[in-house]
Amino acid sequence: MTVVQAVMLAALIAVVGVVVGATAVLRLTARHAQRRQSQTGLTLSQVLDLIVRTSDSGIAVVDKFNDVVLSNPRAEVLGLVRNRTIDDRAWVAASEVFETGEPVEVDLTGRTSLRGHDKLAVRGVARLLSEVDPQFVVVTADDDSEQVRMEATRRDFVANVSHELKTPVGAMGLLAEALLESADDPESVRYFGQRVLSESSRLGNMVSELIALSRLQGAEKLPDLEVVDVDDVVDEALRRSTVAAEAAEITVHTDALSGLEVMGDRTLLVTALSNLVENAIAYSPKGTSVSVSRTVRDGNVAIAVTDRGIGIAKEDQERVFERFFRVDKARSRETGGTGLGLAIVKHVAANHNGSIDLWSRPGTGSTFTLQIPGHFPTASADETAVAESRKPAMIDKRAAS
Repeated sequence: MTVVQAVMLAALIAVVGVVVGATAVLRLTARHAQRRQSQTGLTLSQVLDLIVRTSDSGIAVVDKFNDVVLSNPRAEVLGLVRNRTIDDRAWVAASEVFETGEPVEVDLTGRTSLRGHDKLAVRGVARLLSEVDPQFVVVTADDDSEQVRMEATRRDFVANVSHELKTPVGAMGLLAEALLESADDPESVRYFGQRVLSESSRLGNMVSELIALSRLQGAEKLPDLEVVDVDDVVDEALRRSTVAAEAAEITVHTDALSGLEVMGDRTLLVTALSNLVENAIAYSPKGTSVSVSRTVRDGNVAIAVTDRGIGIAKEDQERVFERFFRVDKARSRETGGTGLGLAIVKHVAANHNGSIDLWSRPGTGSTFTLQIPGHFPTASADETAVAESRKPAMIDKRAAS
């Protein structure tokens, strides 16, 4: 190897060394950058602080001097802390925890309600923050309004059921006594016997509807939904209502067959629609008519039941779907209504991801519209548009009036 070649080889080695060194430096720089970036992320204390601040529970930590050393925004919303001062009921519970070391539950329900809102039912628990160093007590508070509302609804429901069942049972007892006393009078026996039969039917209907309502509210799992022919549901509901319509001298009209389908449970849908038709018949004057129509609205199949009855006042329209609520109690007693029919309709709609809507005007009548998501496996855009245009003329005219 000549001197020139040796010099060139040394220069090449030097260049390679520089390149390798530069690459190593770049890699180390990148690693340091990544490390610095990771170090500038959330620290453990920041994570814990974020968890406390975004918690759905109100959290407040108080010391033995009644000083709030930590609280989150939710504690302010629930009234646990106001202006850095803990609620006096929570402080009483915290003081007991300082003395005994045992957790204490406390009712922190608001003493006053906000305008337009019900009182917040707040449930709190006070416990030592650390048993090793019992200098602080943590009080957690949760919104218990929904649980309180459900419990109140349950109590009302039990009270209503007891009252409603007591009426026909008491009537049957009195009628049975009258029957025994009228054993020698065939006309009286026939009269009181018919009354007993009527009350027993009313009692049986109420028990059946209570069972149905219990199932719809989750006591039993609903069957798997299947494709249901809407025309078949309407026909079956009208068939069930034939006797009631004839007895009340009411004519029931329907529109043409639609060929529409929904995903649902046929038995439940027939029950819901039957309740709507029978309700319309019960509240309609003799000689008037009830109409049932089918259409498509925003992807839902809408079945509307319209009557020319007494109508429903605006203040009662939101309550008609409550269990045992009756617009006209005297009329319900005459027709044997249980006050559960519309509640069942509401739950059937909810279990099918649908809805039940009401339009009513006192002295004019009412329209109940049951909407269930439609099943359109082969429907074209043109067919859907045609179905959308099929609006019930009677309802439009009345709404315009």
